[in-house]
Amino acid sequence: MEEILHSLNRLKAMEVIDVSTGSKLGFIKDLVVDCDDYKIISILLPNQKLGWFSKSNDIEIPWQQINKVGVDVILVDCKDISYNKD
Repeated sequence: MEEILHSLNRLKAMEVIDVSTGSKLGFIKDLVVDCDDYKIISILLPNQKLGWFSKSNDIEIPWQQINKVGVDVILVDCKDISYNKD
């Protein structure tokens, strides 16, 4: 099997889709990286559910929950999603 490498800009341009619900979650806002092991720990997505007086919380998806990084989309299984305060 051939290994495909993606740049950070290319990953951020891919849409993230939840395979369990089929819903579009958005685009990657940022990555959490372990600098000692050179591994991506999780991806951060902006929370779409913002009101006038709500704080902005990011959706953090652990790298282990990513099923497939395709050509145009990233497929994830979002059974356990955590929200990080900005």
